[in-house]
Amino acid sequence: MPVTSGTPRQLIFDTATRSLRPFEPLRDGHVSIYLCGATPQSAPHIGHLRSGVAFDIVRRWFSAQGYDVAFVRNVTDIDDKILTKAADNGRPWWEWVSTHERAFTRAYDTLGVLPPSVEPRATGHVTQMVDYMQRLIDRGFAYAAEGSVYFDVDAWVSAPGSDYGALSGNRVEEMEQGEGGAAGKRGAHDFALWKAAKPGEPSWPTPWGAGRPGWHLECSAMSTWYLGGEFDIHGGGLDLQFPHHENEQAQSHAAGDGFARFWMHNHWVTMAGEKMSKSLGNVLSIDNMLESVRPVELRYYLGSAHYRSVLEYSPAALSEAAAGYRRIEDFVARAGTPEPSTWTEGFAAALFDDFGVPRALAEIHGAVREGNKALAAGDAAGAERLAASVRAMAAVLGIDPGQWAAGEQAHAGDAAAAALDVLVRAELERRAEARAAKDWAVADGVRDRLAAAGIEVTDTPDGPQWALNTQREEDV
Repeated sequence: MPVTSGTPRQLIFDTATRSLRPFEPLRDGHVSIYLCGATPQSAPHIGHLRSGVAFDIVRRWFSAQGYDVAFVRNVTDIDDKILTKAADNGRPWWEWVSTHERAFTRAYDTLGVLPPSVEPRATGHVTQMVDYMQRLIDRGFAYAAEGSVYFDVDAWVSAPGSDYGALSGNRVEEMEQGEGGAAGKRGAHDFALWKAAKPGEPSWPTPWGAGRPGWHLECSAMSTWYLGGEFDIHGGGLDLQFPHHENEQAQSHAAGDGFARFWMHNHWVTMAGEKMSKSLGNVLSIDNMLESVRPVELRYYLGSAHYRSVLEYSPAALSEAAAGYRRIEDFVARAGTPEPSTWTEGFAAALFDDFGVPRALAEIHGAVREGNKALAAGDAAGAERLAASVRAMAAVLGIDPGQWAAGEQAHAGDAAAAALDVLVRAELERRAEARAAKDWAVADGVRDRLAAAGIEVTDTPDGPQWALNTQREEDV
């Protein structure tokens, strides 16, 4: 459904202004979004994936309206915690981060999160970071000290137009960067843009000395490199609001960039009222969760609450969400799984109002109830019409039963093919052993059994190859 002049205006709760603001893209027909992605220090849990699902819905909604969406989701692949975890486990840092980055990618894919337009890594953008630091030094808002480079908070706070603290609502004198003391820092509030090399740590050369990036600098450099000095939406988890996003905005504005026009923050997944985190020991991994529910059911659960609301985890809540999805799935299947049509006005109104997924889901379930009534009354055409609308709405939320059913069937087919390959190769190994022993009866028996099953074997210089014979004699 393309955007037209009569389309209602999109409202977004902008964290920076703490208000619902009408959204107009910087460029007509285009939406640019930067999402702070993974710091792959360990396996992903559902707290990490909630952000991925929430902003996947935002992206899908804009795309469904006909916008061309540039969606950038970064990977922080160098960081104090990564180095510490790798060292504690006796592994090279690059292997450690790559292993867990693949786990994040697998989790995103499993839950149907669309791949980003680009997924930049911090270590691949040191050149852009050097340029950014030079701009800040030239403008008087950063300084080099003993191989490191720091952002001068006091200089920026004193500058005309400074908005430091506005994003998080923190008072400057109460802010704690969490970086501890460092040689050469002029002020306790200053934060590292570049960290001088330490023995045994990875480092990259810069005009101020070898070292590695500071966390906040990475995202300013990557977001503006791909989306420009000003872009539409910057997203991330609520825990990133300070210090990460506050410092991102400060250094970007100080460098002269307009940076993000809207800030969006998703709330946490909690257990017993506490934010899910590794330090609390209450982590629920994606693999563990998928032992009790299917991927689409887990996605439904993670996306079911409003993105700005706390999602309190419990097994009962997860089971209830899975049952809710199955009601949608069952109705669409009973109605014949028609092709998606269009969403309802109520569904669109819910998403135009700051991506109100709970109201959008209520609209879907309302259509499901009406559709079940139509089926009970023998109105197959009415049920089919409602199911087509349900599929269209569910697709925007990434939970279209038709798409997920096709994916599950394809996955089952891939698994069956892999299992068949293992069995056939075991038979071929037995045949090879028999031929080597000149036991022709056994070798011929293997060949005949495979042929009877529709499997053709071709002996090649690289060994026997097999393929299914789709034109078996009994089928023609």
